[in-house]
Amino acid sequence: MSLLNVTDLDVRFALRQGEVRALRNVSFSLDRGERLGIVGESGAGKSVAAFSLLNLIAKPGFIAGGSIRFDGQELNGMSERCLRKIRGNRISMIFQDPMMTLNPVLSIGEQMVECLKAHRRISSREARTIALHKLQQVQIPSPETRLDQYPHELSGGMRQRIIIAIALLLDPDIIIADEPTTALDVTIQAEIMALLLELCEKHNVGLILITHDLGVVSQVTQRMLVMYAGRVIEEGPTREIINDPQHPYTQGLMNALPQMATPGERLNQIPGSMPSLSKLPSGCAFHPRCGFVKRADGQPRRACHDVIPDFVESGNCRVACHMVAEMLNGEPSLAKEETP
Repeated sequence: MSLLNVTDLDVRFALRQGEVRALRNVSFSLDRGERLGIVGESGAGKSVAAFSLLNLIAKPGFIAGGSIRFDGQELNGMSERCLRKIRGNRISMIFQDPMMTLNPVLSIGEQMVECLKAHRRISSREARTIALHKLQQVQIPSPETRLDQYPHELSGGMRQRIIIAIALLLDPDIIIADEPTTALDVTIQAEIMALLLELCEKHNVGLILITHDLGVVSQVTQRMLVMYAGRVIEEGPTREIINDPQHPYTQGLMNALPQMATPGERLNQIPGSMPSLSKLPSGCAFHPRCGFVKRADGQPRRACHDVIPDFVESGNCRVACHMVAEMLNGEPSLAKEETP
């Protein structure tokens, strides 16, 4: 049995003009010690999916349906009091901007001690000893000095290491990392990701990595989900998807990598932009940007315009695409209309 099982997760935002569905029937699982990547453009729903696991969706957002089972416990609908015992304790989160996570008026040591004492009955001295050990684990130079410093006294890379140390404080089963290296330069990004990978492997910690960087995903994760407009459209082993992407959107993401372009020529890009969640196209949400809405004979694939594609098995991957279904089945795909 997987450590984390998410089934048909549905997240909505109640706006004046009506409810907007930010996530639609999102399902995935995570085994103990496994590393899962979630990729897609801005607005695809990656961060919403991550925040939903611990019910960190800010109002007017809410979880409208689905199941989130962690180690046999159902988190969806769990009381705030019970969730507090899991947040930061068994499931930790690394946010995108460390300066938004760290309290600027408390020293690093005070924040780490406070976190430990919130979940364990230990003395301040014991908590400080554990905090020092975690700073050593994330290779912070002069950790004794850093404990008494404030966030503004540290570099960006140092602050991100502090965040990782805080995430590891209580020996969690899962770490959710939401774009953990976005604000850092390339060399520091590589160091941080290598450190996170090493710590997860050493302590058998599951990792959910949210990013738009396919290069990072290919180096760190074992499985990946590709999201578009609030849906998972492709999932499977990372190496298989990177080497042979099936969905046209995943192919577009791969082709947009700088190394895929001819030197001196313009970078490849997917035409158009992510649709508004309040005005999603009918059928496959990607069809207005897709180069495969017409068959080789020039005839349109009506299903792309009219019907939301079901998942089909392609090797070890699952793909939600009418074109892939036709290629596998040798005939036009049929799928049921989704109820609003």
